[in-house]
Amino acid sequence: MRKKIAIGMIVAVACLFFAGGIYAKVGDMIKIAGKDCPSTKGEIQFSHKKHSEDYAKQYPDLYAKGCSECHHDAKGQPIKDLKADSKVDACIACHKKCGEAPKGKDAPKLDKKAKLEFLAEAYHDNCITCHKDFNKKYAPKKAPVTCNDCHPKKS
Repeated sequence: MRKKIAIGMIVAVACLFFAGGIYAKVGDMIKIAGKDCPSTKGEIQFSHKKHSEDYAKQYPDLYAKGCSECHHDAKGQPIKDLKADSKVDACIACHKKCGEAPKGKDAPKLDKKAKLEFLAEAYHDNCITCHKDFNKKYAPKKAPVTCNDCHPKKS
């Protein structure tokens, strides 16, 4: 009997480790560091708790859709009924191209959907759009909207 319980526990722990590798478990501070897509800018320290709890309580009108304000499915539609412990795919699961969309006079003209294939464009669209909305509505304008506000300079 003890042997069956021990094997069951080992299998359960192995399943937890396996599942943890597939889905990102949300902690308080998330490092957006470019592990899969190296960045030319500094690592971003993002406080999920500050956004999902503190700001959501303080500014409920900006978080009307709850977690789905930021999290969406592969078609860009809000994911309904998300909770703090829900499992979601990492952004790179859909936004597979590293970096930003090509820019400049020789760059191809891309529509929004094509631009959002780039991971940095997806982050910028999601984060900066919300930050600009915040700054339009609330004073002082404290939500970061420039590169150096979010990306610390590399040392």
